[in-house]
Amino acid sequence: MKQTKSRRQFLASAGTLASGLLLSKASFAAPFYIPDLLKKTGSFGRVQLGVITYSFRDMPDQSAEATLQYILDSGVRSVELMGDPAERFAGAPKNPVNFQEVFPLMRKRFEKQTLSEAEQKQLAEADGQMKAYREALSKWRLTAPMDKFSELKKMYNNAGVEIYAFKPDAFSIRASDAEIEYGMKAARLLGASHVTLEHPGNDAHTLKLGQMAEKQGIKVGYHGHEQQRPDFWNTALTQSPANGLNLDLGHFVAAGNTDPLGMVREKHDRILSMHIKDRQTPAHGKGNLPWGQGDTPIKEVLQLMRDQQYRFPATIELEYQVPAGSNAVAEVKKCHDFCKAAIG
Repeated sequence: MKQTKSRRQFLASAGTLASGLLLSKASFAAPFYIPDLLKKTGSFGRVQLGVITYSFRDMPDQSAEATLQYILDSGVRSVELMGDPAERFAGAPKNPVNFQEVFPLMRKRFEKQTLSEAEQKQLAEADGQMKAYREALSKWRLTAPMDKFSELKKMYNNAGVEIYAFKPDAFSIRASDAEIEYGMKAARLLGASHVTLEHPGNDAHTLKLGQMAEKQGIKVGYHGHEQQRPDFWNTALTQSPANGLNLDLGHFVAAGNTDPLGMVREKHDRILSMHIKDRQTPAHGKGNLPWGQGDTPIKEVLQLMRDQQYRFPATIELEYQVPAGSNAVAEVKKCHDFCKAAIG
C-alpha cells in the first residue's frame, strides 16, 4: 500500500519548578540529582504527559541545555526530543539555516500561498544550505561520539526529564543503513523506547526500518498529517512488531476522520506515542487553535487513556500561533495545565 507523502521533511507536575529545582544557566555544567523524580513527575493521573521539543522551535537558543530549561519551565517532565539539540550537543555541524525566519516561509510554500520574489529567493538559499548541511551531517553521523548521547541522557534525567522518543533526520529513504543504525543506537543511549519520523510513504522502507529496529531493540513510530486514515499504518504494522504509530490526533481530526476516540481504542496497543493539538474539522476550516477552541477531543482522549490505563505518552505539540506578549514556553505550560485539568 503506497502512502501519500507527508510534510515537515525539511526538519530540527504543575508549573515552573520550585526554586529548589530550577536550573540556572550555570547549573547545566553540574545538573542537580533528584532521586526518583522521574517516577513522581513523568505522569499525571496515570497518563504520561510529554512535549515534543519542536514546540520550542521559535525560542532563540536551540541548544540541548536551553531546551532542557524550556521543558522545565513549561512544567513538563518527559519529551520527544528532536534531533538538532541532541546532535549539536554531541558535536554535529551547526545548521546554518535560521528556522525562526525560514520556517514561516516553508509553511507558506507547503500551503501553496503566494510568495514574494524576495521570499522565493530566501527559500532557495535556505534549500541550498540545507542540502549542504544534510550532507555534512550524514558524514558526521558515521563517526559520531556515541558517549555524548549517554551524557545527554544523564543531564536530562538528573534534572528530572525523561526522553521517551527521539526524532533525528536519520531515517529517511535517502539515509544509508549505517546512518539509520546510528540514529537507533543514539535513541537507545538517550533512554528512548522508540524513534519517530514522518511516514515515508514507501512500504519497502517501513519494512527495512522495522527489521533494523528489531535488531537494535527499539521501536519506530510513524507520524502522519492529513493523510492519516484508520488504515494508514496497516502495512507497516504487519511488517514488523517494531513498527508502531506516532498518531497525531489533531491532524487526524483535520483530515475529516469522524471517530478519533475509536481509532485510539482500536490501535492503542500499537500506539507508541500520540501528538495532541486542537485542530478544527474540515467543515470548520481545519484551523490550529488554542486548546479548547477547536474540534479535537483532547479532554476525552486523555480521560480515555486514564480510564483504560493506556501507557503511551500524550505529547503536546504547540502549533497554534503564539499570542503577542507570550512565548512558546508559556503556551506549552498552558497546554500542560489544560491536560492536567482534563485528567482530573
